[in-house]
Amino acid sequence: MSKVWNYFAGPCMLPVEVMKKAQEEFCDFEGAGIGIVEMSHRSAEFTKVAQDAEALLRELLNVPSNYKILFEQGGGRGQFAAIPLNLMPEGGHADYFVTGHWSRCAWKECNERYGEAILHECSEQDENGQYFIDYSKMKVTEGSSYAYLCLNETVNGIEVFDIPDTGDVPLIVDMSSDIMTRPIDVSKFGAIIFGLQKNVGPAGMTITIVREDLLGHARKYTPSVLDWSVLAKFESMFNTPCTFSWYMGGLNFKWIKSLGGVTELEKRNIEKSKMLYDYIDSTDFYISKVVPKDRSRVNVVFTLKDESLNDEFIKTAKAKGLIGIKGHKVLGGMRASIYNAMPIEGVKVLVEYMKEFAANHK
Repeated sequence: MSKVWNYFAGPCMLPVEVMKKAQEEFCDFEGAGIGIVEMSHRSAEFTKVAQDAEALLRELLNVPSNYKILFEQGGGRGQFAAIPLNLMPEGGHADYFVTGHWSRCAWKECNERYGEAILHECSEQDENGQYFIDYSKMKVTEGSSYAYLCLNETVNGIEVFDIPDTGDVPLIVDMSSDIMTRPIDVSKFGAIIFGLQKNVGPAGMTITIVREDLLGHARKYTPSVLDWSVLAKFESMFNTPCTFSWYMGGLNFKWIKSLGGVTELEKRNIEKSKMLYDYIDSTDFYISKVVPKDRSRVNVVFTLKDESLNDEFIKTAKAKGLIGIKGHKVLGGMRASIYNAMPIEGVKVLVEYMKEFAANHK
């Protein structure tokens, strides 16, 4: 186990087994006499790494044959631009189902730069001050090029479990923080985008799973590195990719398969998040501002009833080897990210610390 418990939202904790394997091959990959980080992306050795990673991802998520898998740069914000550039014609519009910080960022990027992004405010507060998802607001408008939705809001601690039916309008989803944490039906989506730095690997790479009929519609001035059809044509090798992130993603996919796949990980994530939320709900010292049915399984956001204790809570936690608990600067408070690599022991340690801190500040 690592020397500290890492609850950062990303870059985040990675499986120890995966990091040890990468450490072994960092300087000498499979006896080639060359390290993985210095290996040409055009070499036969790396070509196999890339192909194996894609095949494993396709297997783990049951990706249909009519979907392309693209390994890209630019991060999630790059895809906020790539989505309208690839899917929205000049003068067109799209629907954005906003449930939190990152979906609002995606809406803003499109609306201010590329075309009309119709804002659907889908997160509201009930009489108890808790946020909930209003699925009735997730309706597409006539002539929409696509609908956008972030399935897990890392900042707000909100996760979408009921996928809206958008009919013939392609539903484009950002799964940066909950990809590989639960089974999904890929065929429900026009495209899925996700950064690796939450559940798959180190920062630096974004993966797009896109239905083939959505390729070839990019605006003429779309940068080639953001044009999904160009990346598909060159098998994500149009420019030099983030080879190390790609390699690490492949190792992580092998780890996930060895555990029993995403179905097993969903069971673990339900158990971990339930343990933490059950304790929060059992005391008035800590507060969750999200209704139970819409709470994220991987980003547990909470506040202290007495927020004057925030700094002490974070400082004391760090002294005990618990890092990354401070909430996002947009909302403040606390956030414990308990992604796939976080074992149940890490949640038990956190709950025990929270109990001790509360007892010392009655």
